[in-house]
Amino acid sequence: MRDSKAVPAGKSTLTYKGKTYELPVFAGSVGPDVIDIRRLYGDADVFTYDPGFTSTASCESDITYIDGDKGILLYRGYSIDDLAANSHFLEVCYLLLYGDLPSKQQMDEFTFTITHHTMVHEQLASFFRGFRRDAHPMAVMCGVVGALSAFYHDSLDIADPAQRQIASHRLVAKMPTIAAMAYRYSTGHPFVYPMNKLGYTENFLRMCFSVPAEEYEVNPVLAKALDTVFILHADHEQNASTSTVRLAGSSGANPFACIAAGIACLWGPAHGGANEAALKMLEEIGTVDRIPEYIRRAKDKNDPFRLMGFGHRVYKNYDPRAKAMQVQCHAVLDELGLHDEPLLRVALELERIALQDEYFIEKKLYPNIDFYSGITLRALGFPVAMFTALFALARTVGWIAQWKEMLEDPHQRIGRPRQLYTGAKTRSYVPIGKR
Repeated sequence: MRDSKAVPAGKSTLTYKGKTYELPVFAGSVGPDVIDIRRLYGDADVFTYDPGFTSTASCESDITYIDGDKGILLYRGYSIDDLAANSHFLEVCYLLLYGDLPSKQQMDEFTFTITHHTMVHEQLASFFRGFRRDAHPMAVMCGVVGALSAFYHDSLDIADPAQRQIASHRLVAKMPTIAAMAYRYSTGHPFVYPMNKLGYTENFLRMCFSVPAEEYEVNPVLAKALDTVFILHADHEQNASTSTVRLAGSSGANPFACIAAGIACLWGPAHGGANEAALKMLEEIGTVDRIPEYIRRAKDKNDPFRLMGFGHRVYKNYDPRAKAMQVQCHAVLDELGLHDEPLLRVALELERIALQDEYFIEKKLYPNIDFYSGITLRALGFPVAMFTALFALARTVGWIAQWKEMLEDPHQRIGRPRQLYTGAKTRSYVPIGKR
């Protein structure tokens, strides 16, 4: 069990119906203090009301920190731009799971373990054949990841740390294989088995894009870009899908079921579908000459059109992930010579305008990670329907780290949000003939 790291920071008082209640205040290592209301209902018979829980801390965590006003994102204290520039995805996985960057020996052992868990049970392939070929990859991944609990019975006991660890390794290792299988199934191509001599991201690219008739050569520029996409999406504090994983896990559900729940939540267009929405917007605009029309519409308060991929709900300044993604986006476009591709020309012109136009600067509507990652994934050859599946692949390690932390928290209880009930009061049943 992990000990609480929160520090007492005084007390606050609440006066309700003539009575005053003292509420403890705690401070984290960074960020705002929190008022502890755990005893409020028992002591005062009153709830707090916070739709969306945007002003409520549902847990204590030392994994990820966000300061939206200052544009800061930290994984275990390391800034996201530092990790994106100097690390790689598997090292970030180790950091998120275990709290510190690994030594050379630890990294070698972790890489070996993940690499040798990438295969999936052969019988799992039959699951894919039960889906229609045009099924959305996220629908396939929800079903297949949830089904892992039917194959790996030796890692379902969440009370056993050893089983939790092997389940964690299996999920990180097998998610690229499952995502690649979902993609290949949709295209009608045969499944490609992982190859142990390749790195994590290189292996995934090969499983997606190789053909049996010839050797596949990994382009290091493209692999670096996709690895960066994975790093930037690995965790993002208590967002909707992470909260879903924690809520499912609080009931004692097995890890595979919890991650499947996270995938289902991530599928929502307001969450994981943002880069997909950005690409669809670019397709709607179509050509560079139509951009001024859409810029005018975006500035018109009475027009429902919104520029997707600009600004961010959490980051009131520049999305700290966007700068690293911008670098990789342009590296991919340069490597593949795609700057003249019509859709990407629209994207590049929109980027130029957004970074120079006073309206966008004043409103802080800078291009965000979804804008750049959408362009990058399109250039890499992934169809739009795969974007959210790639997001799920990257976010799996964050979900697992959060799930493990929750299970080790002595204060954790089954999730049970309250409600503000506004329905009918007690009524008597009336037989149908008398209504």
